[in-house]
Amino acid sequence: MAVILGAGVGLGFAWNAWSGRGLTLAGNAFIRPGEILEEIDAREAKRRLDRGAIFFDARPLDFYRMSRIPGAQSLPETGFEAAFARLEPVLKSRFDLVVYCTAMCEASHQVARRLRDKGIHAAILIDGLPAWTDAGYPVREGKEP
Repeated sequence: MAVILGAGVGLGFAWNAWSGRGLTLAGNAFIRPGEILEEIDAREAKRRLDRGAIFFDARPLDFYRMSRIPGAQSLPETGFEAAFARLEPVLKSRFDLVVYCTAMCEASHQVARRLRDKGIHAAILIDGLPAWTDAGYPVREGKEP
């Protein structure tokens, strides 16, 4: 049993080391070495929402409709260009933007990168919607923000 466990751990470390992200034992594996992306916790996200920040949900539309942060707009990683075209005026006119997905989800980081490539800064809510709900903050359901 110990041999199997040791082999599994060894293979996991090897996969991580060769995956292009390096061997990350601390910090966020979704952020590439040398990359600057702003990550915020749920408390800071709530503070920003209360001050008028606009939130963007990077999950697929069906997940957005099930539950989301109040006022959040859908800006899914898949279908990003179409959603960006629809939201571009808002994205380019505001300075306090937050992107989230779910815990252990890279979509928010991918969306933040794509926004950055278009000259738009957005913070990333660490651990996404689960962190938000675990903090006891409200959510909405349905099609409208």
